[in-house]
Amino acid sequence: MTTRVTVTDDDGADLPSDLAPLSARVAHALRAGMPSDPVGRVGVAFSGGVDSSLLLALAARTLGVDQVVAVLGVSPSLAADERRGAHDVAAHLGVALVEVSTHEGDNPAYRRNGPDRCFHCKDELFTRISDEVAGRHGLVAVAYGENADDARRPDRPGARAATNHRVLRPLADAGLTKAEVRSLARALGLPNADKPAAPCLASRIPHFTEVDATRLAQVEAAEHALRAMGFVDSRVRHHGDVARVELPADDLVRAVSPDVRDRLVAGVTAAGFRFVALDLAGIQSGAFTLPLVEVTRG
Repeated sequence: MTTRVTVTDDDGADLPSDLAPLSARVAHALRAGMPSDPVGRVGVAFSGGVDSSLLLALAARTLGVDQVVAVLGVSPSLAADERRGAHDVAAHLGVALVEVSTHEGDNPAYRRNGPDRCFHCKDELFTRISDEVAGRHGLVAVAYGENADDARRPDRPGARAATNHRVLRPLADAGLTKAEVRSLARALGLPNADKPAAPCLASRIPHFTEVDATRLAQVEAAEHALRAMGFVDSRVRHHGDVARVELPADDLVRAVSPDVRDRLVAGVTAAGFRFVALDLAGIQSGAFTLPLVEVTRG
């Protein structure tokens, strides 16, 4: 049974004066993208990261918690830790969370792992939401957490899938940068406001190396071992027998200290790698995709 959306004026009166306008801009962008006389709910494509969490929180403030549904795509590319974290955030906000199984791994174009891999993943997610979630939960619109910084990057092919499926992007439309997203998330008391970015596990596999369940599981196990050692922000890049570990610069010295190095090597090799390399360049967002996208566009 669908119910009429009650749209409230989120004027941000309970927020610091410099952040209240940001909240209001997102609320306006969300309302502008919805049907003029909506009957039903809004679905938020939800990963548990700070961007989609802020969008979920602001959608709930604007429309009411009963009129928003968090939709979490579940597949081998989603780490179990991320899945649990997403449920925790949705519960904190009091918003219903629906899981949908995605099958991007059945798509040869996704497994091929070209620079457009994220397009195929997002296309699968948005298709599943349309086919399996929208009708059952009365969704009149779907939104996702692209921010203004993401919108300017050339290595985000998932944005094309969002456009094809008419998915709303209120954070980007409101002009919120990543720094502003985090500031607003802190002001709203979101438990993951300072959570490091956590792209899907497939992003750890070099382009044109096939994405398969075995490689994804190796990456997940190795990164879980690093988090258990206190390395909360890490990437384990899969280079066959070699795991190339990326850590923030401040963690590099600790990683090679005598009391940590042996445990780090043991934890990563237990995931199925033979060798462990520590990348002195630190964490590099988009390192696999950006060079290929720039060549293609050049």
